[in-house]
Amino acid sequence: MSGIDFLADTNFLIHVHEGNEIAEPFLDYRFAISYITVIELLGKFSLSKSEKLLLRKLIDDCFVIEMNSNIKDRCIWIRQRYKIKVPDAIIAATAIEVGLPFISSDNGFSTIKELNFLFLEKT
Repeated sequence: MSGIDFLADTNFLIHVHEGNEIAEPFLDYRFAISYITVIELLGKFSLSKSEKLLLRKLIDDCFVIEMNSNIKDRCIWIRQRYKIKVPDAIIAATAIEVGLPFISSDNGFSTIKELNFLFLEKT
């Protein structure tokens, strides 16, 4: 994807939202997120109005990648080979299909050999 440096996992945006310094080195880069990340962030049960507004602002600064048939097929392929939850499989499939490195603080993604995975180690 032209102009986008990496695909960020949901936990990366949570780190950004919470002001966690772990994400700081990556904030000078352009990154995309999966539509699943939008659902995970805004679908949280107990979000206040102000928190929702802050998260919407953060999401609006990202390039959101929607589902398509290639991502769907790759997700199925990943689920058949790896023990991974559907939302994580969709996010990983998105990174693979659009050819972007993927950054997350969830080391469970490291098992997916086809994924260009950058582990964001929590401090």
